[in-house]
Amino acid sequence: MKNSFITFLFLFVVQLPLSAQSGQVLETRKVKSDILKAERKYAVYLPPGYGTTDLSYPVLYLLHGSGDDHTGWVQFGQVQHIADKAIAEGKAAPMIIVMPDANTGVKGYFNTVDGTFNYEDFFFNELIPHIEKTYRVRSDRRFRAIAGLSMGGGGSIYYALHHPDLFAAVAPLSAATGSWDLEQYKTRIKGNTSNVSDQQIEAYFNKHSIEGVLKSASEESLNNIRKIRWYISCGDDDFLYEGNSLMHIAFHKNKIPHEYRVKDGAHTWTYWRMELPIVMEFVSKSFTQF
Repeated sequence: MKNSFITFLFLFVVQLPLSAQSGQVLETRKVKSDILKAERKYAVYLPPGYGTTDLSYPVLYLLHGSGDDHTGWVQFGQVQHIADKAIAEGKAAPMIIVMPDANTGVKGYFNTVDGTFNYEDFFFNELIPHIEKTYRVRSDRRFRAIAGLSMGGGGSIYYALHHPDLFAAVAPLSAATGSWDLEQYKTRIKGNTSNVSDQQIEAYFNKHSIEGVLKSASEESLNNIRKIRWYISCGDDDFLYEGNSLMHIAFHKNKIPHEYRVKDGAHTWTYWRMELPIVMEFVSKSFTQF
């Protein structure tokens, strides 16, 4: 199967014009958000051949970590070089990669507890439709994947858990998996937001707790989560290793198929650059059929 997959991708790539073997990164694009009442930035990688063909492409949403913005994967992650190489070598299918900014206004990928800044609503109701309208993106679930590092890894996990019918593959790297203790979570939230009740915090915790989401999920939702191809990776020296291990255990208990990888490395760009071509190859297997 692996040899067939590589042969298929190689044949696709060699048919592209030689002048189109390099992709293009548009580092700062903008989309108007009525939900967030502001313009939001994102970067986008367009694969080789995008400008010279009328083909439509699968899409990978690639989320940055805390402290970075939409340029993180471009500057530090070397996304253009890595994506071009993975596609040219036939290890990954040509795809569009979208890197949104979640570091402006309020940091993070989720709606806030008090509902004053609803980034997750923006992502699904405004960003995805904008991308599918602006670029030649295949809009079926089987052609949409999401990945991210650290804070963005957590974003990719919960986006898939909240909307399992929208993603074919998910690849959190060194993910911030969320809190696993309600009382600790209450203390932290109350320290940052004073005008929310315990009931609001508990409801929010259950929606942003892996165990809480899986416990409350309907059978249909669980089946959709099980249909997703999951790739979970974390370095053995990463300070977030415990949460990733607990996620692995929770997925096993709920019979959710997944690949769990612990490799030599820490919470560094060296690790994430090493993982990106593997992520691209992994999600590509959801974009093709044999």
